[in-house]
Amino acid sequence: MAGAADSGDTATERPTGRLVDISLDEETIGRATPDIEHERAIAIYDLIEENTFQPEGHTEGPYKLKLAIKDKRLILDIRQENEAEVVLHMLSLTPFRRVIKDYFLICESYFEAIKTATPSKIEAVDMGRRGLHNEGSRILQERLEGKVSVDFDTARRLFTLICALYWRG
Repeated sequence: MAGAADSGDTATERPTGRLVDISLDEETIGRATPDIEHERAIAIYDLIEENTFQPEGHTEGPYKLKLAIKDKRLILDIRQENEAEVVLHMLSLTPFRRVIKDYFLICESYFEAIKTATPSKIEAVDMGRRGLHNEGSRILQERLEGKVSVDFDTARRLFTLICALYWRG
C-alpha cells in the first residue's frame, strides 16, 4: 500500500505536453496520390506515437492539432483533448519553399535510384535526402520558437507531414 502512494500516478501517465490527435483540413488540403497519402498517414501515426508538443504558456494538454494550408500559410489549430481552443498559429511556408523543393527533387532521385542504382549511389542519395529533411526540421523548430516547443524528432515528423501537405499531388 505504501508503494502505491510512493510511486505516484504520474509515473504511469503519459506526459501532457504531447499530441494525441492530428487531423488535416480536407477543404484546404484535398486528396493526394496514394504515395503522398501513405506518407501523411505514416507521419501522423509516428507523431501520435511519440512526440513532444507544448504550446508556450499552456500546460493543460494533451493536445489535438488540426493542420490546414491557406494563402501560402500553414495553419496550426491547437486544442485541448476536450476540444477547448488553445491557440491558432499561422506560419508562412515561404521559408520552407527552397528546402521542400530540393527535398522533393532528391526524393524523386532516390525513388529512381532504388530501381537501378548501385547500393553506394542509393546510400549517397539517401544521405542527401536525410540532410535536407534535417534542414527543414531545423527551420520548423526555429519558426515554432516562442509558439510551440517541439523536440527534434517531433519537428522531423511534422516536417514530413508539411511536405506531404505542401505537395498536393
